Amino acid sequence: MNTPFWGPDWESLEQADPAIADILLGELGRLRDGLQLIASENFTSPAVLAALGSTLANKYAEGYPGRRFYPGCEFVDQAENLAAERAKDLFGAEHVNVQSHSGSSANLATYAAFAQPDDPVMALSLSHGGHLTHGSRVNFSGRWFTPIPYRVRRDTELIDYDEVRDLARLHRPRIILCGGTAYSRLIDYRIFREIADEIDAILWVDAAHFMGLVAGQAIPSPLPYADVVTATTHKTLRGPRGGMILCRDEHAKAIDRAVFPFSQGGPMMHSIAAKAVAFKEAASEEFAEYARRTVSNAGALAKALEETGMRAVTGGTDTHVAVLDLTPTGVNGADAERRCAAARILLTKNAIPFDTMPPRTPSGIRVGTAAIATQGFGPGEMDRIGRLIARAVTAERGTKRGNAVLADIADEVGEVVAAKPAYARGEAWSPDASR
Repeated sequence: MNTPFWGPDWESLEQADPAIADILLGELGRLRDGLQLIASENFTSPAVLAALGSTLANKYAEGYPGRRFYPGCEFVDQAENLAAERAKDLFGAEHVNVQSHSGSSANLATYAAFAQPDDPVMALSLSHGGHLTHGSRVNFSGRWFTPIPYRVRRDTELIDYDEVRDLARLHRPRIILCGGTAYSRLIDYRIFREIADEIDAILWVDAAHFMGLVAGQAIPSPLPYADVVTATTHKTLRGPRGGMILCRDEHAKAIDRAVFPFSQGGPMMHSIAAKAVAFKEAASEEFAEYARRTVSNAGALAKALEETGMRAVTGGTDTHVAVLDLTPTGVNGADAERRCAAARILLTKNAIPFDTMPPRTPSGIRVGTAAIATQGFGPGEMDRIGRLIARAVTAERGTKRGNAVLADIADEVGEVVAAKPAYARGEAWSPDASR
């Protein structure tokens, strides 16, 4: 029987395009050889990769199931219906649109569904943990709408709910948005719901980073409180790169029209099928255990890093993300990122609240534990990983002694990940297994 996807057929790929085959193998090696601590990255399953490499990539399917603009959509209709129904069951949502190409495109559609150009929209400031699409002036969200940023408190570094309420009463925004990319604590959706109701605003939660933790019931769900929730299907959800929108039934028509035909054309049906696979996986007990371990790992890693002299913003984390203030070490986030990369530890520089350093050389770093939890690492191993990060951060890259230290750390990182490699041979997608 012929396989319906090309992914494992490395012999054909190598013959057709050896340059790309080498690149793919090189990336697999990179994933296996280092510690992947970028908070927005994870590893999909072999089944998700198989769906991504399927013949559904060939089908043009503008429209929605049963209402397509092209014939021959009987199978892609089944895939999209299955993805939407699985997401509804997984999250307890009334309506789900799974066509968004990314989290940013899901956000664009949400603005389009509920706001007009120049309308005021409230969201967490980018410098305090928000996202580009939450009103940054360099993004469409800050150029097409009027951003009203709220911030965290200086004393606790937690969302200032009093400021949120005061700003909402003053500006009466059409949309109040909560969620971010570098806010590590749980959000009080009940308070946001009360504020939104008071001024008759749409409450939108951008759950791109933590939706997988919601699926695994490791943190509370925003669904009972929000009018609309946007999310990516990668990150903690461990699916393909893509987006989705969950909303109340009363908003379903507006959301669907905002995705198609307003902001997108034909959907990527191979990605939608892969989303369906990920939703099925996320309903399992194995996934719930992974989600709980992801959160435990983040807390343990933040504590381990604090013990090395860094300061955990907000004092810790409730999710998969931890932001560390490097000021006590005398190293900026950009240098820390470069030094860690040289030691095969991948993390990102990040601003801290009220940062006095410029964006390109901020005072902090951000770490995430979703990928290493997928590999099987647990809280008991975070102390060692924390010490490796701390050694790399303080190594003087560019000096003979510093480079030697980073090389030693890289060797130890190799030992750590060799015990629990990404895409282990015989356990997952392993293109070089037959070599």
